[in-house]
Amino acid sequence: MASRIKNEKQYEALRDQGMSKEKAARIANTPDSGKKGGQAAPYEKRSKQELYDQAKKIGIEGRSSMNKAELIYALRNH
Repeated sequence: MASRIKNEKQYEALRDQGMSKEKAARIANTPDSGKKGGQAAPYEKRSKQELYDQAKKIGIEGRSSMNKAELIYALRNH
């Protein structure tokens, strides 16, 4: 079976940093994996709707009842 990881090098680096297989794979499989260079806005500067949309995209349960701080916590710890 072929690997389903789009950016193997990034995946391995994230695993070496202690990330879970799921989180490392999710990051390494983003369309612009390894290209952003940290240019994304910090969670605190994003709207609650943007955080909600990101939480929905990665499947965080209970997101509809979360406030902004809870969404940030959930995204950082998923």
